[in-house]
Amino acid sequence: MATLQINDLHVDVLTESGPKNILKGVNLTMSSGEVHAIMGPNGSGKSTLAYTLAGHPKYKVTGGSVTMDGEDLLAMTVDQRARAGLFLAMQYPVEIPGVSVSNFLRSARTAIDGQAPKLRTWVKEVDAALQRQDLDDDFADRSVNEGFSGGEKKRHEMTQLELLHPKFAILDETDSGLDIDALKVVSTGVNHYLEDRSHGVMLITHYTRILRYIKATQVHVFVDGRVAETGGPELGEQLEAEGYEKYVEAAKANA
Repeated sequence: MATLQINDLHVDVLTESGPKNILKGVNLTMSSGEVHAIMGPNGSGKSTLAYTLAGHPKYKVTGGSVTMDGEDLLAMTVDQRARAGLFLAMQYPVEIPGVSVSNFLRSARTAIDGQAPKLRTWVKEVDAALQRQDLDDDFADRSVNEGFSGGEKKRHEMTQLELLHPKFAILDETDSGLDIDALKVVSTGVNHYLEDRSHGVMLITHYTRILRYIKATQVHVFVDGRVAETGGPELGEQLEAEGYEKYVEAAKANA
């Protein structure tokens, strides 16, 4: 069983006016087979957590630790984290003109496995993964994210998730901008990935609608750079009904 453990994590974001403290002592432990939903208002630090775990240079860890299977994640480079089994589906995936989806996927798989996949079986894997995301066969020949709709970008990331087999997937607002049909397709991709009980998901979202399709093991309320409360799936429904106001007010009172 794999474990991702975050202990008292403090992080600054580097801005033009200097460092700004965003994460103020995050504690969270996630294991294989679990789905942890991170919910909270804008500016609460959810995406900062995602990009810090992935190793974005804009985010500076000032305290605490993160380990994955006992190894110091923060000591790893970005590519080492990916090879160790960490995957980030970004809220705003970047375009890579001139690099086809098929070449991108095969290069990523080669970097993770240490050897290129056999072409005959690889083509079948890619075609099957694209079909599960309702993407046309010619999608593999397009440049990565260039001219993609919002839904195509998110479904492409779910294709990566299926083909790269990471231990832990961090999905940063994967439901953002999706219509109901695209949301169902993306959710099906996540659930397909979760059929392997050695996998785990950190699902960052504002809304509970995606939790109707992906069952959360735990729901964490993120406010002012901390986990304000943790509960089961029922906490998500409570947030849908009541919002974040009481948590925001409590954070202000404790500031």
